[in-house]
Amino acid sequence: MGASENVALHRKGHEAFARNDTEFLAELFAEDTLWHSAGTGPLGGDYEGRDAVFKLFAKLAELSEGTLQLHDDDLLGSETRSVALFRMTATRGDKKLDADCCEVVRWENDQVAEEWIFAFDQSTYDEFWS
Repeated sequence: MGASENVALHRKGHEAFARNDTEFLAELFAEDTLWHSAGTGPLGGDYEGRDAVFKLFAKLAELSEGTLQLHDDDLLGSETRSVALFRMTATRGDKKLDADCCEVVRWENDQVAEEWIFAFDQSTYDEFWS
C-alpha cells in the first residue's frame, strides 16, 4: 500500500472507533497485532493480539463513561506506516482529559500489525486514567 492508502485506513480506523464499529475494527487489526501504550498508569504497557487490544478499548470506554473522543489534527503516511497527531478528550467523574497524542501504526496486508500511542504530557494522561 501507499502512503495515502495508509493514511485513509488510519482515518477510517478512528472513525470506526468513534462509532464503536467493532466489525470494521476486527478487520482492521491483525489477529496477532501488537499495541504499545506509553506511560506508567493503569493502561500503560503492551497488549498482544486483537482480543487484548479490544479489551483495552472496552476499558477506555468504561473508565471514560463512554465520553472518549479522538479529534484528528494531522495524519501522515509512508508505504509501511502512518502517524496521527490528535487530541483525546474524555471525562471521568469530575476529571477532564484534553490531551495531545501521537499514534504510530505499522501496516502489513492492509491491517494494523503494530501500534504505539503516547500523550505529549504523559503524566497528566496517566493521572486521568488512575
